Amino acid sequence: MPCTLVCTGTGAAAVPMSVCTQPGCRLTQVARPARANDTSLSTEFSAALLALISLVVTPACALPIHAPVPGGVAVIDLGKCAQTAPTARQGEQSLAVVRDKGHCFALLGIPLDTLPGTLEIQISSGSTATSRRVAIGIKNYPEQRLTIKDKRKVEPNPDDLARIAQEKETTEAIKRRFSDFAPMVDFSLPANGPLSSRFGLRRIFNGLPRNSHAGLDVAVGTGAPVKAPADGIVANTGDYFFNGHTVFIDHGQGLISAYMHLSRIDVRHGQPVKKGEILGAVGASGRVTGPHLHWAVILNNTPVDPELFLFRQ
Repeated sequence: MPCTLVCTGTGAAAVPMSVCTQPGCRLTQVARPARANDTSLSTEFSAALLALISLVVTPACALPIHAPVPGGVAVIDLGKCAQTAPTARQGEQSLAVVRDKGHCFALLGIPLDTLPGTLEIQISSGSTATSRRVAIGIKNYPEQRLTIKDKRKVEPNPDDLARIAQEKETTEAIKRRFSDFAPMVDFSLPANGPLSSRFGLRRIFNGLPRNSHAGLDVAVGTGAPVKAPADGIVANTGDYFFNGHTVFIDHGQGLISAYMHLSRIDVRHGQPVKKGEILGAVGASGRVTGPHLHWAVILNNTPVDPELFLFRQ
């Protein structure tokens, strides 16, 4: 008989849970219906709940594609997993460690401006500390030229620049998040449509060089549903100068996803979401040439190619 992990409290209240230990039992979180006077779950409480669940059950996950190039992800086999997984860092930056088929793997997001060579990570397991070098290859991304009708989105005025600077502080803080709960990296495409502008394109707006395309565009029309590609917690929602209406999802251990240029947002800050749950609707807000979904994935504070999480090894 299938088993269920039942959550019967919200907010700061205790959450009674029953855990079945029968072989093959799958745990499912079930929240009671919201009442009119309920307050929303805090981000901290939601993260603590997911961390507790991940301690009870740590499912195997399909790994992202190993692509040790600028904008890619290095998937580093740390060997067989003990009951307690090792930790991994690159300098001061903690890295996600996931389990798959009895082994532990560190996931290293590689910045777009990384030069060919090696990167070193540090691994700790109990009292043992080791290091591992990762060879970084070359990847050249094509150029894309676009014309933006709203010239302020290409050459912002002083008021716009002040707003952009404030928004950047917010988004940089989101990218630095490192929640304790284990991430699910088996992503699904968040909108049903063809892939258009790929990750890493060197962009020229109205003849002016700008930042590379740090996400993946899905060509869908206004109003199409945008769904969570995996379980997580809503880390932020807002209306940004360049990104338009945006939702950020924290998937755990430095794995963050973002959904930009939305016409509508259907979730709130701190809300737990399940894979396939609707986050909002596609739109054309922010700096765009037309309606589409811009989907970004951030790993250890680094934008990486979302397609690596879709097509499995």
